[in-house]
Amino acid sequence: MTLPNFDKSLKQYAELAVDIGVAVKPGDTVYLQIAVDQAKLAQLIVAAAYDRGAAEVQVQWHDDLIKRLDMAHMATSRLYNIPDFIKGQFDYWVDHNAKRITVISADPDNLAGLDPQRIANYQNAFNQAYARLMDAISSMKISWTIIGAASPKWAEKVFPDAKTPEEATDKLWAAIFKTTRIDQPDPEAAWKAHDQQLRTKADWLNTEQFDRLHYVAPGTDLVVGLPKHHIWEGAGAYNPRGEEFMANMPTEEVFTAPDFRRIDGTVASTKPLSYSGNILEGMHFTFKKGQVVDAHADRGDTVLQNLLKIPGARSLGEVSLVPDPSPISQSGLIFFNTLYDENASDHMALGQAYPFSVKDGVAMTIDQRTAAGLNQSNTHVDFMMGSADMNIDGIKADGTVVPIFRNGDWA
Repeated sequence: MTLPNFDKSLKQYAELAVDIGVAVKPGDTVYLQIAVDQAKLAQLIVAAAYDRGAAEVQVQWHDDLIKRLDMAHMATSRLYNIPDFIKGQFDYWVDHNAKRITVISADPDNLAGLDPQRIANYQNAFNQAYARLMDAISSMKISWTIIGAASPKWAEKVFPDAKTPEEATDKLWAAIFKTTRIDQPDPEAAWKAHDQQLRTKADWLNTEQFDRLHYVAPGTDLVVGLPKHHIWEGAGAYNPRGEEFMANMPTEEVFTAPDFRRIDGTVASTKPLSYSGNILEGMHFTFKKGQVVDAHADRGDTVLQNLLKIPGARSLGEVSLVPDPSPISQSGLIFFNTLYDENASDHMALGQAYPFSVKDGVAMTIDQRTAAGLNQSNTHVDFMMGSADMNIDGIKADGTVVPIFRNGDWA
């Protein structure tokens, strides 16, 4: 690395994930998901977690090339059947309230060219095996955070004009450090201030309790109903033990769940989506009574159609508000990674709703959540649909219209 003070910044980044990301406390179990080419960052995260008193830190390694080889060549009978020892690991993490740190660095096109049906079948099998842990994550029963790390293949997608892979990787690390406030004199204090700013917006929306939202932009004219007693969240969230964590770093959004039965109109994506090792672009959806009745993508349409076959994926589990003047949007970069691109743009998610998005939702049964309007699914896939042309109105039950966004920014 040729970045000035890279080692210092990387150490601060690791400590940010441990302290602000999941707030490791003495006695905690921590599990880290990270690529083999990010070993230095992994070592720093593990060291920081143990320094805060963690009882155990488990590392789950992964590798792009091995993933591609598995998807291409593993026997079908093995690929579509997740071994019990992997399910047992998921159960172990849930049983120990493990705090999850996920570091993403994969090539967005890693699985391009492989059989999309084979990938979809594997994804469906994995989602079923992952269901209990997914429920713990979506219900905020455990603390979790997702951060990024620069890899050459990913960096070359973001910076195609860089002269060398090393130059591209340096540029991506610089962008990651900037978007996560590592460039600030006190990154953790900067995060706490940012958390409070987003919480102020969420508090206002919670007071308004709009019945529905109306999104209007080129290619989009969509009305999204909201559940009664819905809750908007800002940056930070809390686990049942009252510990705050930062699920996404970076984050610029406030978000809630829609009423999956009351979504009507059309919506167009505005940024590429990296999903299941493929890049999807130019997505268009038509909703009627909460369900996608027509959808296509200019690129990756087969992958999109397979996604929509997953139970619950034809409705929405999340809607968000992200101002176009956000730092990530104004950087002008397309990251080809949802963690970053969703924080440059309003986005929505196909699939699972977060139970905490309605009052007392975490304590509800699945049937009660469904009756409250929360979508149920084994998947949750965000796609970006905001822009500088986006106008959003909040509509109250009595028909009163309140501007929320004008020209992509808070009204």
